[in-house]
Amino acid sequence: MTHSDDALLPLDAVRPPASKDTKGAVVPAPERPVARVAVDSPLPHLDRLFDYLIPATMHEAAQPGVRVRVRFAGKLADGFLLERVEESEHEGRLTPLERVVSPERVVTPEIAGLARAVADRYAGTLTDVLRLAIPPRHARVEAEIPKPDEAETPKPDDSEAARSAEAAEEPPDPSAWDAYPTGPSFLDALRNGRAPRAVWSALPGAGGWAGAMAEAVRATLDGGKGAVIVVPDGKDVALADGEFTRVLGPGRHVALTADLGPAERYRRWLKLLRGQVRIVVGTRAAMFAPVAELGLVAIWDDGDDLHAERLAPYPHAREVLGLRAHRTGAAMLIGGYARTAEATQLIAGRWARPIVAARTTIRSLAPRVRPAGEDAELAKDQAARQARLPSIAWRALRQGLEGGPVLVQVPRRGYLPALACRHCRTPARCALPPTRMAPVLLAAAVLGSAGPGAGSPTALPLAGPLGALPLDGPVNNPTGQAPSGGRSGSGTRGGPGGYEAGPASHGTAGSQDDGAGAMGPLGGGAVPGVQVEPEPFCHGPLALRGGHAAPYCRWCGRVDADWRCPSCGSPHLRAVVVGARRTAEELGRAFPSIQVRTSGRDGVLASVPAARALVVATPGAEPVAEGGYAAAVLLDGWALLGRADLRAGEEAVRRWMNAAALLRPAAELVVLADAALPAVQALLRWDPVTHAERELADRAELGFPPAVRMATLTGAASAVRQMLDEVRLPADAQVLGPVPVDDAGQERAMIRVPRNGGAALAAALKGASGVRAARKSPDVVRVSVDPLDLI
Repeated sequence: MTHSDDALLPLDAVRPPASKDTKGAVVPAPERPVARVAVDSPLPHLDRLFDYLIPATMHEAAQPGVRVRVRFAGKLADGFLLERVEESEHEGRLTPLERVVSPERVVTPEIAGLARAVADRYAGTLTDVLRLAIPPRHARVEAEIPKPDEAETPKPDDSEAARSAEAAEEPPDPSAWDAYPTGPSFLDALRNGRAPRAVWSALPGAGGWAGAMAEAVRATLDGGKGAVIVVPDGKDVALADGEFTRVLGPGRHVALTADLGPAERYRRWLKLLRGQVRIVVGTRAAMFAPVAELGLVAIWDDGDDLHAERLAPYPHAREVLGLRAHRTGAAMLIGGYARTAEATQLIAGRWARPIVAARTTIRSLAPRVRPAGEDAELAKDQAARQARLPSIAWRALRQGLEGGPVLVQVPRRGYLPALACRHCRTPARCALPPTRMAPVLLAAAVLGSAGPGAGSPTALPLAGPLGALPLDGPVNNPTGQAPSGGRSGSGTRGGPGGYEAGPASHGTAGSQDDGAGAMGPLGGGAVPGVQVEPEPFCHGPLALRGGHAAPYCRWCGRVDADWRCPSCGSPHLRAVVVGARRTAEELGRAFPSIQVRTSGRDGVLASVPAARALVVATPGAEPVAEGGYAAAVLLDGWALLGRADLRAGEEAVRRWMNAAALLRPAAELVVLADAALPAVQALLRWDPVTHAERELADRAELGFPPAVRMATLTGAASAVRQMLDEVRLPADAQVLGPVPVDDAGQERAMIRVPRNGGAALAAALKGASGVRAARKSPDVVRVSVDPLDLI
């Protein structure tokens, strides 16, 4: 064999040895090798972007907006790659990306900036907002939908071109916006690509709002831009979906609702992301839809509480869309039959302009409203003050049924959702003990029930996941005696509307014997020298599911057929609030030949035909009648106006007008409320604008939103007080409370600042939450900025 000497040299002689520092090191990407990742972490003190190294093998796939997996705090975590840069400010060695989950760029730069702004606005974290904005990945759907460059754009055939030419020669159909003095100019601005911002007070009548909204979307599409439309619920989505298909044509938009399922929802969301469609209508989650070249954001019925997100950081769709319009320069439309104080504030600050029809037009389309408490009607019917359905309501129902369907709005769902003692009117509460208790509470309860010489409570068998004792059966009451104010095991139904206990004797609440033989909380003798906590009871509200059912607790779900009033001992019950199902049952007996249909929690009707029918619906579930309702009755106005809520009057006007707008022009509408109340006057005159302006003025005088910015802290009493002591609030901040919110020791504090101090307040609260999270405080304090339920 003849070989050169070089061929016989060892490998180390021809290749330089690898450095210990570079041995096994990841080769970085050739360009912008540093990835800035938003790691999915709920901790507020980690709400920032983290730098990771992009390996050369991931250079093509690791683009801004993709989902990635990274090593974070020793564990694998999900994240979004939001940015690629040349260098990192971190001085140490960067950890490489583990993998790119999908090359789909699901976070656009516009949505990333919007998520950051929403998080800062509501004292939340970026990952919490991105969790609301980006739906979960569905790999099969990503693979089945073609990319924009792979999709073929269909070319119109000759027949379609001919039809388009004929449509262009025909005179345009009258627009729904012609009824408003500033409506045509609003559409022209959308067609020309400008960004008008308006608060629209829609006209009542069977025409509805969806057609006008579809025309605004069509004008935006003609201007070469996309639109995002947010509505309260699925019923409104279905209504808008049909109108958009009629006006825009099939395939020009997508509808997003929660009941689509993960695959179909992600499929439609990807169509928006990839630019295949540019119009979306949906519920509150659609406010983050990735529409390219956004030209219009719109929200219908912004006063509905369904627009408020239930998950942290609890953003409101109106505020998110307002931020989005401001950041992108898009137009905004806030529509509704009524007007909220927040929309009125935007008009007062000249951020938006009103779109309102002339008074003559409103009078020609509005229904004839008649309050049941008018003096003339009371003079004719003296029993009308106490009757749930006075004679004027019965006349409206009978006359309306002669011409078509009639709507009956009931504020509460269910059968009889609230009960009280027939004798003393004390609210009926569940007197049964909790279904389970913690061992500490159980020991105290059993200790109080045991007489002198009784065995130790620890000798009783424990059960359940927490080692707790089930509190039913003879073990719950070792003495076999009925509790004070309680009863023995059996009972019989009493007279009409009441339930009467069995032959065992019953005491009254608070009654006890003197001396050492005093009755304990469970009927046993008290232990001398031992202070015993009273036995815990459920105390949930009692309700009825049907006419022949026993009362049940709405909290624990158990039947309490042997209930007796703890104040007077009476076993008889009366209805405090009548629900929709009981109302439908009563109307069915009064009108036996008329079909009665219900729409509510058990099933929402989208529409009803023009045939004669009684439609009983809860607020927000009123179906649209073909041609409009012939009449309507709004029951139990006191239930809406008497709520302990800052927005009670505004909410009553909104719910009443939403129902009244479904009537035919000049149809009769009876509202069971006092005509002197401002909310009823707004309905009588169909003037929601004046009511909203007065509402805003009253809130400004009292220091309530939207005249000010307000945040609430809710949690354990010690945690809320500790956070108030540590947070660095703005100098002009005012702290109200804390006050108890329930019997479990929860408290709530409110912090109020002027409107221009909202950003500083949110930053301060977020910083305080981060400090608590960093030191791993056990008690969580919920921070909510501008919540709907202040009172």
